[in-house]
Amino acid sequence: MQDQTIEEERQGEATMVEHASEHLNGKKLYLESYGCQMNFSDSEIVASIMGGAGYETTRNIDEADVVLLNTCAIRDNAEQRVRNRLTQFQHQKENNPDKVIGILGCMAERLKSQLLEEEKLVDLVAGPDAYRDLPNLVTEVESGQKAVNVLLSREETYADISPVRLDSNGVSAFISIMRGCDNMCSFCVVPFTRGRERSRSAETIVQEAQDLVNKGYREVTLLGQNVDSYRWNINRKGEPTDETKETVNFAQLLEKVALVDPRLRIRFSTSHPKDMTDEVLEVMARYENICEYIHLPVQSGNSDVLERMNRGYSREWYLNRIASIRKHMPEAGISTDVISGFCQETEAEHKDTLSLMQEVKFDFAYMFYYSERPKTLAARKFEDSVPLEEKKRRLSEIIELQQQHSLESNKRSVGKTFKVLVEGNSKRSDEHQCGRNSQNVMAVFPKLNHVPGDYVNVRINDCTAATLIGEIVED
Repeated sequence: MQDQTIEEERQGEATMVEHASEHLNGKKLYLESYGCQMNFSDSEIVASIMGGAGYETTRNIDEADVVLLNTCAIRDNAEQRVRNRLTQFQHQKENNPDKVIGILGCMAERLKSQLLEEEKLVDLVAGPDAYRDLPNLVTEVESGQKAVNVLLSREETYADISPVRLDSNGVSAFISIMRGCDNMCSFCVVPFTRGRERSRSAETIVQEAQDLVNKGYREVTLLGQNVDSYRWNINRKGEPTDETKETVNFAQLLEKVALVDPRLRIRFSTSHPKDMTDEVLEVMARYENICEYIHLPVQSGNSDVLERMNRGYSREWYLNRIASIRKHMPEAGISTDVISGFCQETEAEHKDTLSLMQEVKFDFAYMFYYSERPKTLAARKFEDSVPLEEKKRRLSEIIELQQQHSLESNKRSVGKTFKVLVEGNSKRSDEHQCGRNSQNVMAVFPKLNHVPGDYVNVRINDCTAATLIGEIVED
């Protein structure tokens, strides 16, 4: 069941959120989000749009007039969880036929016909670029029609939408800096479900960061499918598309956000090994409020497998990027994604993944066995030839090794003192608080007189594979 645990960690438990609009129409919206951070960020955009149409968001599904699931299609298990949830909603609808049930996001775009017509699980389907149309789609359903908008856009970034910070601790927030993806990794559905890559203007991103600081937030995570390919007013040749406007790459954007306020900590996700530059690392090393943490998905430690995955880099290139991270930031935390049992993966190729993990010693990893996704290049071109039991065996070896490395990494922190941003009370005890250090490791410590949003120095006395345990030390 280890792979199941990791999957649930990645997908996240459903998040139910609450928001009050100034212009209520007496109707209520219930939102659940599954999948990546981008989906949770998108739900904040949806809440803002629906709030503008007069919907109050509720945590109680029974009182909701509209129920929306923001979905993930990255793995089959994620889709099955959503189908099960939709089936539960249909049972509720038997008692309230006027309740509108809809799905958003990646799964919505991919399975619109099945969910609407064949299985009749939903009334409404909206793709990631159609959220502005949601009030109209709900109105269509209320008039007795099925409603669909899954059109992808080359321009939509929702840059002018002020997100409603859902289920927020008031300390950390997401800022979406770009949408879509141009990397056609052979195993991935994202380019088909989220469309082509496009970046938000740096000006709107900086303004959103400033607004968050003004509201008391102390940490932002800049989000994109591949943040390293962020470019504002720059074409693929590196030339400005409008010579009258400023050009901004990701390194320059990081610096702009870091300069908003020294109290604001900056994280970002996700980097791509083929695009991560030394310029980004130099900016990270220059600013204390840019966290020394990079999530750099490797997927496989074998160059032939990486080529079949169409990842755009080799094992050697990836290790070069790791070396550069450690050159610029020797104490940086590094996490990754790993897929076991990709198409035609041999035992020797699997061993290469284990050996790369031994060489890098990641602090943390998201680990999965390969799940074929329809319409991807891998599904069309390669045979899914590794038996499921073999995929699971290889995955268990990967998980076991990573758990060793995570524990080793945390043990190296014992005796050290870290600057930690207080996020709130520990899940296990109201007598303890918790927060993450720059390397993105959670620390738990006895509560003193500090409140969420404060920075404290925590000396680490003990650890588990996932958590640092310490105590606050005064300056």
